[in-house]
Amino acid sequence: MRRSLIAASSFLILVTSTFAEAPQKSQNLQQGINADPKEVEDPDFRIQGEYTGNLDGQKYGVQVIADGASKFSAVFYPGGLPGDGWDGDRKNRIKGKGETKAGTTRINAPNWSAAVADGKMMVKASKDGAETEAGILERIERMSATSGKKPPSGAIALFDGTKESLEKWENGKLSEDGYLMQGVKSKDKFGASTIHLEFRLPYMPFARGQGRGNSGFYMHARYEVQMLDSFGLEGMHNECGGIYSTKDPEINMCFPPLSWQTYDIDFIPAEFDENNKKTENARMTVHHNGVLIHKDVECDHSTTAAPMREGKEAGPLYFQNHGNQVRYRNIWVLPK
Repeated sequence: MRRSLIAASSFLILVTSTFAEAPQKSQNLQQGINADPKEVEDPDFRIQGEYTGNLDGQKYGVQVIADGASKFSAVFYPGGLPGDGWDGDRKNRIKGKGETKAGTTRINAPNWSAAVADGKMMVKASKDGAETEAGILERIERMSATSGKKPPSGAIALFDGTKESLEKWENGKLSEDGYLMQGVKSKDKFGASTIHLEFRLPYMPFARGQGRGNSGFYMHARYEVQMLDSFGLEGMHNECGGIYSTKDPEINMCFPPLSWQTYDIDFIPAEFDENNKKTENARMTVHHNGVLIHKDVECDHSTTAAPMREGKEAGPLYFQNHGNQVRYRNIWVLPK
C-alpha cells in the first residue's frame, strides 16, 4: 500500500510539473519569445538580421531589428557592418523604422527607403524629393571566427555538451535542445586565465532594454561582461560586450538573437598584499565574435550584482539568471 502511495505521489508530481511548464511555454509563444531557432514561427524573425552590399557604389551594412507586431527598427552603417567595414563612428549611422503591411516590409530612413523580401533589401536613395535605385543588399548570417574553437593543451573543458560535464557546475541543467542553461556557477575556481565561451540569446521582439535576453558572464564571480540582446543598439557598458559599470565596448558586435556568439577573454585577477589591501586592479581583454572590443581594461571594482566581493582568493565562472532563456555551449578555461 505504501509503495503504491509513493508511486502515485511521484506520478502526481510529474504530471503537475509537466502541466506547470506547458502554460509558461504557451505564454512565451504568445509573446513571441523563443529560445530555439527551429521553433520560431514569427515571420518577423526572417526579416530581422543583417544585410550587406553596395549602395550608390559604396559598401553599406544594415541591421534590421524586430520590434514585435510586424514593426522594425533599422540602422544603416556606411562602410559595412560592425566588424566588417564600419569605422565605429556612432554619428555617421542612419536610423530608420519599418513595418510589414499586406505582406510587404518597407523601411524608411533619412535619404533612404527600402523594401525587404526573400532575403534581399531593395534600396532607393532620396534626394531633392526624387528617388533613384541605389542597390540591393543581401541578408547574411555571420558566424564568429572563434565559434567551435577547441580547447588547447592544458585547458579545462567545463561544458562540452555532455551530461557528464553538468557535474562541473552548481545548478547545472540542460535545455531541451542540449545546451547549458543560465544561472550556473563552476565548481572549479580560477586565477589568471584565458576563457572561451559561446552563448545564444533568445528571440524576444516585444521586450526592451535590460529585459531583452539578459544574462551576464562573471569572471571570478566578480567582474561582469554583459550578455543582452543589444543587436543594433548603441554599444554601452550595460549592453552586450560591455564590462558592466566599467567600460563600453569599442564596437557593438552583438549578432541578431538566436545566433551563436562568442566571448574570448584574457583575465588577470586583482592583487592584494598580506593585509588584504588591493595593490593592483583586475584586468581583462575581450574579443566578441572574434573582434577586439576591450584591450587590457582595468576593472577597479566588482560588479554590483556579483556574488563575490573583491578578494585575493580565486573565483569561479558565473552565468547570471535574469529569467531569460540564454543558452551556452563550448566553455573552457586555460589557466595561465
